Amino acid sequence: MSSFPSVPVFDAVAPLQAQVAAWRAGQERLVLVPTMGALHAGHLALMARARTIGTRVVASIFVNPTQFGPNEDFSRYPRNTEADLALLAQAGVDAAYLPEASAMYPAGFSTRIEVAEVSEGLCGAVRPGHFSGVATVVTKLLNQVQPDVALFGEKDFQQLQVIRRAVRDLDIPVSIEGVPTLREPDGLALSSRNRYLGPQERAQAPRLHAVLARIAEGLVAGKPADPLVAQGRAALEAAGFGPVQYLEVRDADSLAPVPDVSGGPVRVLAAAYLGTTRLIDNVAAG
Repeated sequence: MSSFPSVPVFDAVAPLQAQVAAWRAGQERLVLVPTMGALHAGHLALMARARTIGTRVVASIFVNPTQFGPNEDFSRYPRNTEADLALLAQAGVDAAYLPEASAMYPAGFSTRIEVAEVSEGLCGAVRPGHFSGVATVVTKLLNQVQPDVALFGEKDFQQLQVIRRAVRDLDIPVSIEGVPTLREPDGLALSSRNRYLGPQERAQAPRLHAVLARIAEGLVAGKPADPLVAQGRAALEAAGFGPVQYLEVRDADSLAPVPDVSGGPVRVLAAAYLGTTRLIDNVAAG
């Protein structure tokens, strides 16, 4: 164990679990906030929420190689450990867990978790193996940290539902809580990948949320999904997005495709490129 500002930093499971055991002996309530680093205000909102529902907060930083495809941005994914730890110190986190890939996936590692149904379609269709990597690493983190609650942002809504399903199906004793997406004043969802955007692309980027919000408004007004989605796709392409990987209306729980909001709450979800930057977002309706 080492320390940076006032945040104890753990890079191995045994000392981390010794600390967790000490907290447990004191009847502490432990909250885990898993991240891939490159922290921003959205992550800090998760930390702030964690402080309100627990007495101890652990934040993990691990850029998980198994959830990146061969042509994705693993090698260039932003990394700044020193800045991240300074932000965690400011957020009042009790411990930072920074495992090495060689420890998370030692030689001979051969287990992967597959979550059917909620992982199908959307990002699951365009990023093969992504959600298996997510489910596997999150399960490992939950087993290693053993929190009472784990927090995930709703911006990655399909990821949130995959994790909820894995935890339910595998009887992992933890509560999974989604935290609403934090946005810039112009509506752009905060994301570590936003730093890839050039000035013109940054000016165009809020159109993604605006289109999703317009579709959600139409759904709430009783309009069918298909024409709203077709109009939304055309609007995104006109605004400079492309390719639009998906723009869909899904049941908020099962993520099954739905034609409208008559069956209950839905999510409008999209993934689209703006230049070389892939942006995702979603909006609730119904």
